[in-house]
Amino acid sequence: MRDMRKYFELGGIVAAVVLIVFGAVAVTMGINGRHTVNKSLKSEYIVGSSDMTPSAIRAEAQKAGIVSSITEWPTKSVADQKIDTGAKARAMAQYMHIHALEATQGFTYAQMGIYTAKPGTPKAELMPGGGTDNSAYAAVDPNTKQPLQNGARQVWVTETALTTALNTSYMADQIGLFGIVVGIALLLTGFGFAILAIGGALRNPATALTFLRRSNPKTPAVPVA
Repeated sequence: MRDMRKYFELGGIVAAVVLIVFGAVAVTMGINGRHTVNKSLKSEYIVGSSDMTPSAIRAEAQKAGIVSSITEWPTKSVADQKIDTGAKARAMAQYMHIHALEATQGFTYAQMGIYTAKPGTPKAELMPGGGTDNSAYAAVDPNTKQPLQNGARQVWVTETALTTALNTSYMADQIGLFGIVVGIALLLTGFGFAILAIGGALRNPATALTFLRRSNPKTPAVPVA
């Protein structure tokens, strides 16, 4: 029974050490990850435009008649601010999404035709957002003699690529924050294991951690005269 108790004590100490090490590593990686995201965003020199406030963008959307096409409104202002954090990158992506809808009159990539439709194109060949997917009804570029690409659709492609990059930065920033939280939880758990294991060992007269016990020599009895 005493040997089993010793194994439990040693196991508790080993578990505590492992948790503390993993916790420290998780916190370090989380901090480094968030620092990398912020540093990368700063190097892009992105600045929010003056209309990137919740009230201003809503007014623009109402004027453009695309309110019904917007499912998520920004709540954070980044007007004239440097985009240097994950939270600001997420807000910037929301504003850019609305800008893209303004440019396409509220239609998304899948609702627009690949090509610019030429005059007189049958309604059956037109996409809801304008343009056509049928090259036979596409306007022709006078220089290349090739079907003319739908400019609004290209705007959506560009905007989507940029917003995806910004949202990825936000996701990486949140993962870094999650790593920090998990790391702190592991550290606290590890210290808790250590306290329980060592505390129990100090109270146990037959312990595997005898080096933690202070010697307590008995005081010799004084003979009675």
